[in-house]
Parts: sequence; C-alpha cells; structure tokens
Amino acid sequence: MECQECHKRPATLHFTQVVNGDKTEVYVCEVCAKEKGYMTYPEEGYSLHHLLSGLFSPSFEIQQDTPRQETEELQCPKCEMTLSKFKQVGKFGCSQCYQTFEEYLDPIFRRVHSGNTAHHGKIPARKGGDMRIKKQVDAYREELQRLIKNEAFEEAATVRDKIKELEKELGRDDA
Repeated sequence: MECQECHKRPATLHFTQVVNGDKTEVYVCEVCAKEKGYMTYPEEGYSLHHLLSGLFSPSFEIQQDTPRQETEELQCPKCEMTLSKFKQVGKFGCSQCYQTFEEYLDPIFRRVHSGNTAHHGKIPARKGGDMRIKKQVDAYREELQRLIKNEAFEEAATVRDKIKELEKELGRDDA
C-alpha cells in the first residue's frame, strides 16, 4: 500500500483515530508521518507518565489567561486533591473526588474510551437476567419518548405495553 500523503513511498505506518465514534484510518510513510506530526521523537523517549498525562490532558497547550486555568485549583474538600494533581497522578484521593470533579470527568472518559462515556459490555448469562431486562426497559423508555415527540401515539402505546410487561416480569423475580 502506498502512502496516502505523498503517494510516492510505501506506507509503513498505520494510524487509527476514533473521535466520537467516528473511525479514521491513515496509512503513511515514515517521512510523511514526521512532517505531518503524526509521530514525534522526544530526546528522552516516552515514559508511562507521558502516556497517562497525554490521556488526561488536552493535546494543545493551555494559555495562561484562559478561564480554564482557574479550574486547575479546584480542590476536593475531603482529601484536598486538586484537579491538576489528579491529571498528573491519574488517580483520585477519595470517593468524594468523583463529585468534586464531576463536570471535568466526561471529556477525560471520552478521550480514554474512544468517545464513549457509558459501558456497553457483555452481561453474564447466569447472573445478568434482571440487568438485561432493566436495559431493555431503559431502551424502550427512550423509544417511547421519541415516539411521543414525533406524535406516533399508536406505536407509543405498544412500546408502553412492552415496558409494563417487562416491569411485571422484574416484579415477579423479586418476589
């Protein structure tokens, strides 16, 4: 395969970028990768700290006069962990940190988890019966709201009945 940038040399590097669920693949030669900034070689090399700090901080430098600079000093009232310290270490100091830094976590999770903020993994077959039903009820509720918004009331009634059926099934399992 040839380089997608220069179309002269063979592509030796493959980069995949996922942003908000959109996957982009780039095939380039090493020369074009360096020129376009796909890869850089710092003198001291990369450490685990560089990797983690790259995940928890934006790819551009923050200007000193931006309002975001003030948020760096946000501090947990329980353990006194600051937002900048969390970004540096990559771990919270206590459970209260989640509430304290809540509004700043979503972008971090999106970066780390390829644009997703909710877990959509598999549910164990033996233990996940109720969980599966609850997820189905949530999906039906979202569908119901969409149908009501679009004034598709007959379809909405059918979905409503499905929700009631599943909720009865959940109630029987609890008894």
